[in-house]
Amino acid sequence: MADKSKTTIIIKKIKKGHEGHHGGSWKVAYADFTTAMMAFFLLLWLLSMLDPVKKAALANYFKNFNIFESGRSFMQESSAIHQEIKTSVQEYTPENRAKKFEEEFKKTIEERLKELKDHIMIDVVEGGVRIQILDLEGQPMFPLASAEPTEKAREILKIVAENIKDEPARIAVEGHTDAVPFKGGKTTNWELSTARASSARRELEKFGVPPEKIARVVGYADTLPLIKENPKDPRNRRISIILMFEKGQQGSMHSL
Repeated sequence: MADKSKTTIIIKKIKKGHEGHHGGSWKVAYADFTTAMMAFFLLLWLLSMLDPVKKAALANYFKNFNIFESGRSFMQESSAIHQEIKTSVQEYTPENRAKKFEEEFKKTIEERLKELKDHIMIDVVEGGVRIQILDLEGQPMFPLASAEPTEKAREILKIVAENIKDEPARIAVEGHTDAVPFKGGKTTNWELSTARASSARRELEKFGVPPEKIARVVGYADTLPLIKENPKDPRNRRISIILMFEKGQQGSMHSL
């Protein structure tokens, strides 16, 4: 008799798809990443909206923050920095900057140009400061009838350039002669004074003064004598370098 018992075998087939390799976890990770990036760029955007005073206060607050010490709040820090900036701006005027430069440059003359200091005059003018490089009797800054500076003139112009190149000011270069008529054919004291001013400008630029800072280069011949009672005085032959400071420029003042 045949065995009528049967064994039933159930085969389950597992369908393999892309889920086996990639699953759904990457979606969660990607969502977290995009959320974090969105938050980061939102923070950058918010920071860009802050004024410089609050940015400085925020940076200083976190730089010096200590959880073990109680310090000033962010708003207190912001107020203090704002007051400091306000005070600096109020103290900075063209007149104050000109006086400060005059004092500093006089010290430079004593330290680096002591032997040539009689050739240099510095004074404060309206809105700026003026440096004048003078001829003395028998000691010219330019040879007779020439626009080529002497070695002494170059030495002075080099020190002047080093001290004015970073100043927050526009620069005017002026040439002046005495009243002795210039004997050079068609050339007059007008051409000579202008040529000397231009020559001084080239020296300043050679020693580091940015060309864009030069506002004007002009020759006045003998029309503006330094020694008015004696138009033929050799000191009337001079180069004037004028720094014209502008309001709102901080220049070499330390930024906060």
